[in-house]
Amino acid sequence: MRKPNPRPRPVRRARAAGSRPAGGTARGTVVRPRLRVGCGADVHALRPGRRLVLGGVEIPHPRGLSGHSDADVLSHAVCDAVLGALGLEDMGTRFPDSDEGLRGRSSLWFLEEVAREARSRGFEIVNVDAVILAEAPRLQPHIQAMRQALAAALGVAADSVSVKAKRLEGLGAIGRQEGIMAQAVALLAGGTG
Repeated sequence: MRKPNPRPRPVRRARAAGSRPAGGTARGTVVRPRLRVGCGADVHALRPGRRLVLGGVEIPHPRGLSGHSDADVLSHAVCDAVLGALGLEDMGTRFPDSDEGLRGRSSLWFLEEVAREARSRGFEIVNVDAVILAEAPRLQPHIQAMRQALAAALGVAADSVSVKAKRLEGLGAIGRQEGIMAQAVALLAGGTG
């Protein structure tokens, strides 16, 4: 009488002749890409006399976001998401507001720097998903331009960047139009592991 094998045999899937397993080599060794996910968030107060820039796009509005750079909360959230996926410090540590050379700088420049850092570490940006929380102005007419500007700064196709805008229906500081907030998630892939 045969004893049952305590370890189940691995299931082998049939492949077409000459094909390789997804991500594999000719010998059947599976090479898995390293996937990294990061999330980011930023919020700034609205102030008169400032330009309103979101995702690198200037939006007509009587008030803009207060900050050391152009205060683009959407670009800042995406920066923090990419930095988080890399396991690095946040944007405020990497680009401190005590650095006068950064005053008034376009946030797309920060995004380009962060994307360059990701590539230097062997990672590519797979996609970014972001949401802007703002009661006003109406952002839907500007979403496509934001996606394109962010994608260009990140060096990815526009369909790899998703931007949504949501209202808070009058709730909290954002709902009272005291500021604007953005949140983002980034997926990076690279190397083997």
